[in-house]
Amino acid sequence: MGEQKISSLVTGGAASAGPPLGPALGPLGVNIMEVIGAINEKTKDFEGMKVPVTVVVDSDTKKYEIEIGIPSAAALVMKEAGIQKGSGASGTEWAGEITMDAVAKVAGTKLEASYASSLKSVAKTVVGTCLALGVKIEGKTPKEITAEIDDGKWDEKFAS
Repeated sequence: MGEQKISSLVTGGAASAGPPLGPALGPLGVNIMEVIGAINEKTKDFEGMKVPVTVVVDSDTKKYEIEIGIPSAAALVMKEAGIQKGSGASGTEWAGEITMDAVAKVAGTKLEASYASSLKSVAKTVVGTCLALGVKIEGKTPKEITAEIDDGKWDEKFAS
């Protein structure tokens, strides 16, 4: 019969045998708790974030693979800033702040999943995400930080 794929968004480290995963995995004949445990192990670094997960099951052997996607840049930025949601009035209200190290960390996580050629270009999109969420960086607005990145002020943070 071949492969069957089940894709779902799970909360990092907190997938359960309830819907949507449990009922979808049931008919495939795999050990549901084992699969859920493996998903939680693989997503524990993304605790509290929505993580795209795909379970690929071989219908004949019942062997399975778990593919973990990368949470959105917004989810990663909110985790670094320790906030649950953006300010809702970006540019006028600020919901939180992160360091340039956090920007580099988020950019590094996203770089693996993007087609960008450099950490610096991904970092600029992360800064754009900070703007949308109302998150300052190193006490400055994302616009100021973007100008500094363009001027090469942060290049050592993005040397891969």
